Amino acid sequence: MTDTFRGASAPAAPAAASKLYFAAWRWHFYAGLYVIPFLLMLAVTGLIMLWIAFLSGIGDERMTVAPSGAPLAVSALQAAAEAAVPGGKATQYVSPLSPAHTAAFAVADGEATTGVTLDPYTGAVLNTFPWRAGWYDFATTLHGTLMLGTLGDRLIEAAASLGLLLCATGLYLHWPRGGTGWGRALKVQASARGRALWKSLHGVVGLWVSALLVLFLISGLSWSGVWGEKFVQAWSTFPAEKWDNVPLSEDLHASMNHGAAKEVPWGLEQTPLPESGSLAGAAAIAGPVTLDAVAGFADALGFRHRYQITLPKDGTGVWTVSHDSMSNDGPDPAADRTLHIDRHTGNVLADVRYADYSAYARAMAWGVAFHEGDLGLWNLALNTGFCLSVIFLAVSGLVLWWKRRPAGALRLAAPPRPEDLPYAKGALLIMLALSMAFPMLGLALLAVIALDLAVLGPIPALRRALS
Repeated sequence: MTDTFRGASAPAAPAAASKLYFAAWRWHFYAGLYVIPFLLMLAVTGLIMLWIAFLSGIGDERMTVAPSGAPLAVSALQAAAEAAVPGGKATQYVSPLSPAHTAAFAVADGEATTGVTLDPYTGAVLNTFPWRAGWYDFATTLHGTLMLGTLGDRLIEAAASLGLLLCATGLYLHWPRGGTGWGRALKVQASARGRALWKSLHGVVGLWVSALLVLFLISGLSWSGVWGEKFVQAWSTFPAEKWDNVPLSEDLHASMNHGAAKEVPWGLEQTPLPESGSLAGAAAIAGPVTLDAVAGFADALGFRHRYQITLPKDGTGVWTVSHDSMSNDGPDPAADRTLHIDRHTGNVLADVRYADYSAYARAMAWGVAFHEGDLGLWNLALNTGFCLSVIFLAVSGLVLWWKRRPAGALRLAAPPRPEDLPYAKGALLIMLALSMAFPMLGLALLAVIALDLAVLGPIPALRRALS
């Protein structure tokens, strides 16, 4: 991540290494043109989500109460929550983070769902709010789809894919060469002034955060609609066939998400839900299968503090008890557990734990928790610094371009394309492998090559304007 925009013309007959440098610089420039606005958006919305979750929680879960005796039965809390939304019916219960925190219900009334926060000891309603429709969720939707649905997802996936190219070319450009050592590459040249100082800041900050940026880009891409959903998630999803003789619904676990909010573990999203209405499963709850019985069973199994119970939505629906890092339930992804219970028999139809995840799904459980800053105060501080660094990289890249562009000229001032550049076989193979691994990156590269060779080359006026 070095000087994205510098120099005006290549030497007449540069050496092969110099040609490769100018080619990498040109790719870095073009990738940055597209990626910079997305990086700014992702970093700003990431900061918003990070600090809302830390300060107040996604749905009032950090609101505290004074413990006073034994908590009320969950069914009593449900009645109080439904009374706060006339005509509403509870669809989800969120248990308190600790004995000193509030409980919450999602209560549906037609197309709208209202969150109701309650004192678990008195049943008093402390707050009502649109369920999964606050500022955190606004930032989540912007972060994931630009509020443009599938189109936005594809645009962001292309930006994240090109972000990997930006990292690779930036590292190559800032790599010590010409007798300079790592000491100079890793430290800001404080004695520099003007554009040279900006170049040093841009390169050093980019070098230090590059590994984190790649990690964030890969974990984000794993949610995307092409590389994520069609490739890695499809191959890493928990196989429902492990549930012996359990009838399966046509609904996937992803149907339990609310809008753009991801509330189901990554490795389960594409797994079909089990279905109530058979004698399958292991005997668990004797007697009526009520919310109190399910909550009591979850407590007996060791579900502690914040966990969630999703109520059956119809006659074949199941009770779902879950505690997972995807829902910000706790700081330990290895404690993930999702349990499905037949609404009629009380039998456990499925019990999926972290140990049952595929290798990539386990990595994603940790990656998502790290991505969201859930692993502790160190994670919050690191992610805050990272987001601010990404914002600085984007802004400093623009400053470097502004300082090197020809004054008063209506030109893009792209780095020069070396003449007669014999594309190295190794570089072509690397680009081909990356394009096959990340389809949207391949499409973006083809678009840039087509623009550069088929449009800019034959049209001198455009070539001058964009050079």
